[in-house]
Amino acid sequence: MKKDIYRSKYESYPFLNDEAQDLRCDFEILTDEISSIIGLLRAKIEDEELQAELLKICELVYHINPSLRTFVSVTEEELLWVENTTNRLYDEVKGRCKKFVLNQGCESACLSHVLRSKFKALVRMLYRHNYSGNEVPNILFDFANILSGYFFNLALKLNQINNIDEVEFVSRNYRQE
Repeated sequence: MKKDIYRSKYESYPFLNDEAQDLRCDFEILTDEISSIIGLLRAKIEDEELQAELLKICELVYHINPSLRTFVSVTEEELLWVENTTNRLYDEVKGRCKKFVLNQGCESACLSHVLRSKFKALVRMLYRHNYSGNEVPNILFDFANILSGYFFNLALKLNQINNIDEVEFVSRNYRQE
């Protein structure tokens, strides 16, 4: 039974009053936040190719935004582009990190680490939505996961561009034998 709740005449988004267990609005807010951070990161990068790449990714995230409420408009070709772009970055930085690194370095690399983490939160939200009995197209899981990897590799690349060394993180909980 839906409780009679106040709806502000200034409400900034029409779905903010969705039921608590309905994660669609939360997904939309998180993808909006992610897109905003991508725009901020783009503003801090001078490399025109990376700027163009980030603008395209920002647009893709906005296309993903309404996917749980309406339909999926991102394509397998776009997913392949993101995968190839991620693999290119990986090849460019593969010697910079052996295991885990601390989230540090230049400002743009730190923002990229924030985005990496936000995409993991997005994946978790998709699983929660799916576990609640809702269908989640596989391509959304794939996009969110590969974009987390993209932003990890981008963080390494941005530190590389700025001549900042990575700092390895050695866990006290997960010992490497």
